[in-house]
Amino acid sequence: MKELSQIAVGVRASTTLAIDAMFKQMKADGVDVIGFGAGEPDFNTPDNIKEAGEAAIRENFTRYTPTAGILDLRQAVCDRLRADCGLDYQPSQIVVGSGAKHALYGALRALVDPGDEVIIPAPYWVSYYEMVRMVGGVPVIVTAQESAGFKLTPEQLAGAVTPKTKAVLLNNPSNPTGMVYDRAELRALADVCVERDLYVIADEIYYRLVYDGRTFTSFAALGEDVKERTIVINGVSKSYAMTGWRVGYAAAPETIAKVISNYQSHSAGAACSIAQKAAVAALAGPQETVETMRQAFEARRDHLVERMNAIPGVSCLKPQGAFYVMMNLKELLGRELHGTVIHNADDFADAFLKHGLVATVPGTGFGAPEFVRWSYATSMENIDAGLDRLEQFLRG
Repeated sequence: MKELSQIAVGVRASTTLAIDAMFKQMKADGVDVIGFGAGEPDFNTPDNIKEAGEAAIRENFTRYTPTAGILDLRQAVCDRLRADCGLDYQPSQIVVGSGAKHALYGALRALVDPGDEVIIPAPYWVSYYEMVRMVGGVPVIVTAQESAGFKLTPEQLAGAVTPKTKAVLLNNPSNPTGMVYDRAELRALADVCVERDLYVIADEIYYRLVYDGRTFTSFAALGEDVKERTIVINGVSKSYAMTGWRVGYAAAPETIAKVISNYQSHSAGAACSIAQKAAVAALAGPQETVETMRQAFEARRDHLVERMNAIPGVSCLKPQGAFYVMMNLKELLGRELHGTVIHNADDFADAFLKHGLVATVPGTGFGAPEFVRWSYATSMENIDAGLDRLEQFLRG
């Protein structure tokens, strides 16, 4: 038989899958394990949103919709972006997808030809690297150091640009680091992008989850010269606890939005009609639940960071957004714990799950092999129990 696609065969499974599979099996076997790997809020979808979905079913809103999404949802996206970010988009510039990941993949398809380079700051969300490769692009990884707050500098960005560079993929607030770029930092990066004629895919899915009174700045809000080369990726999953509803969107110049929509029309098609109606309720309805959730995450972050930094052998920066903490393992490397020599995050995460009964996400898949990610999208009780087990585990 003929060979399979070399692009498809080259796509690697998520490096987090092995730990996740072990965690789920232990849980199913009745083992008292605690998980900190969740990339989704532990809150329930607000009632008004669920009711909108139920109403859509009752009213038989169950057929195909326009590929780019129903008009009232695209208008709700425009209204929300204007209210929250000061961005002025028209519905024709919005393409709704089956989750922000789907929208991001469509953006890459619209921009990247085989051989084009896409700059990705590390640590990065695990799917970025593979998605660039899936469209035939070349991921160019630039490591943002912990000493720099895990933030890409304009000098680093400029130094990574080559004649083949097509775009920069920027996640703000960041998964996995929780860092947030302020307006001046974004402006410095934007100057490089404008000067070097680069597109920017701005993944801003965590934009409502920022802490310490910070003001979020959307990359596209830096001026028309920046907006015309920016595709904003966002959605309802993180801010409204709607991960399973699968609704995300791209906001882009109309010429780019049309290309994304055309590509989507021949691949996945439109997002679920019922979920789209629920998303309208999320974006256009009351926003109090978003703030309630944000405040809960901020309190959990404060508690987790304070306790973690008091434990000998590990440390972490205080994240400014999202709901993740990157725990630094550098003092543990080369040390033997429970019969395992810790060479990297994979070794630590495997041993910590087997012997400490706590599941974390190794940073290897994020381009950060000396860190593990903890999600604080879990209860305060679980946070304390997990850190108690960490202390006990590190005693050897």
